[in-house]
Amino acid sequence: MKILDWYILKRYLGTFITMLLLFIPIGITVNLAEKIDKMLANEVPFSEVAIYYLNFTIYFANLLFPLFLFLSVIWFTSKLANNTEVIAFLSSGVSFYRFLRPYIIGATIVCVGAYILGTYLAPAASRGFNEFSYEYLKNNRDARETSNVYRQINDNDYIYVSRFTPSTRMGQNFTLEHFEDNTLQYKIQARSIVYMPEDSVYRLNQYKKRIVGKEGDILISEPKVDTTFSFDLEDLTPLEYIAETLTTPRLREFIAKEKARGSSAINRYEVVLYKRFSLPVSAYILTIIAVAVSSMKRRGGMGINLALGISLAFIFIFFDKVFGTISEQSDFSPMVAVWLPNLLFGILAVYLLNYAKR
Repeated sequence: MKILDWYILKRYLGTFITMLLLFIPIGITVNLAEKIDKMLANEVPFSEVAIYYLNFTIYFANLLFPLFLFLSVIWFTSKLANNTEVIAFLSSGVSFYRFLRPYIIGATIVCVGAYILGTYLAPAASRGFNEFSYEYLKNNRDARETSNVYRQINDNDYIYVSRFTPSTRMGQNFTLEHFEDNTLQYKIQARSIVYMPEDSVYRLNQYKKRIVGKEGDILISEPKVDTTFSFDLEDLTPLEYIAETLTTPRLREFIAKEKARGSSAINRYEVVLYKRFSLPVSAYILTIIAVAVSSMKRRGGMGINLALGISLAFIFIFFDKVFGTISEQSDFSPMVAVWLPNLLFGILAVYLLNYAKR
């Protein structure tokens, strides 16, 4: 690369890392000030608090890196413009697209890093962060779908419970139906089902089994039956944040399994999956917008560029959150919801780039 590329690339990455190092301690301080009363009340060990804030740092950085990247590019590019360095670059015969090249190289480095972070590091951090929060910081520790749970276990078996209590691993009004060639073969019902970990069996209370026969049904009734099944009842009611804690390959498998089970939260899981690809791509779009906005020297100086940049960044985050929430709560396509902010801001990036080039 030429001297120009190294000059801009070092400032691109250096300012971005500095921005992270400045804002993450602020986030930790604000979070600690808000949560310290509950930590002291629950007598949380210091080692667990330290691990929590390590996970919080990774979780926080993965969640807000587009904002940090956008502001850092605006910051150092505005300094270049105010020092008339941008004018010097362009007046020397360098085209605006050539001037943009080190920014694209930097965005590629950030994009790859963000993908690795979101695919492998952030899931583990998210699990630790959420488990700590539900263990020590929240009153409702059972963030689960607990009413009218209906799942397809495999190609032949379907189960239903009217209510599931995670703390006791107990389901009420349990039903299992077994089909072969779309024909019901038998049906098991029980007033309650509870997992007995000491024996690794399920206990069915007020057990009834109806075996469907050609010449008549066979009905079996028992007050209590201990048996085994090929499913874990707790896994049938996954945590709300479970998608965030899985690596991308495991998340794809989990979504496929939940679709087979008839989960009502598929959109929520797919939003998490698609964001792992859309957020890294947003690094390119936000970089182009930031350069286009801040590469011109303005009368108001750096403050005008920062104000405009912060406004655009929060509009992007607003769209990202709103469309994601709409998809989670309705039948709106998760892929469209996740990629629509990138599409809209991509169009804006092209317009601003052409304007800045002129």
